[in-house]
Amino acid sequence: METTDIWKLLPHRYPFLLVDRVIEIVDDKRIVCIKNVTINEQVFTGHFPDTPVFPGVMIVEALAQAAGILAFASRGRTLDDGYIYYLAGTDKTKFKSSVVPGDQIRLEVDIINLRSHWMKAQGKAYVGDRLACSTLLTCAEQKAS
Repeated sequence: METTDIWKLLPHRYPFLLVDRVIEIVDDKRIVCIKNVTINEQVFTGHFPDTPVFPGVMIVEALAQAAGILAFASRGRTLDDGYIYYLAGTDKTKFKSSVVPGDQIRLEVDIINLRSHWMKAQGKAYVGDRLACSTLLTCAEQKAS
């Protein structure tokens, strides 16, 4: 799934779309996505100019966006159907290593519990084989206004 396909499922756009590509998706189960971290991203002008580090909160947001794509795909919906998925909570978030410009983050999200209007999922972000972040995500479905 490329960027134009992702646009049909997520309302995010540059500079806040944090999923570059979907490389694997199994409805109701799992998604694997890619986020390429580049030095020209706006966040690096202030975080931190002399030692650029991709913010942990942005890694969690990227995992949440991957979870949103999975939720849409699992429900067989797109944005045109009038729904949106929001990040409703995170638990047990841990940051294990830094992510820097030039890294490629592999975002892995596995559904723990999928209900009619919400989803619990386990998210893990890797750079190569190195775990950068893990978190439990709660995503809530809402009718878009």
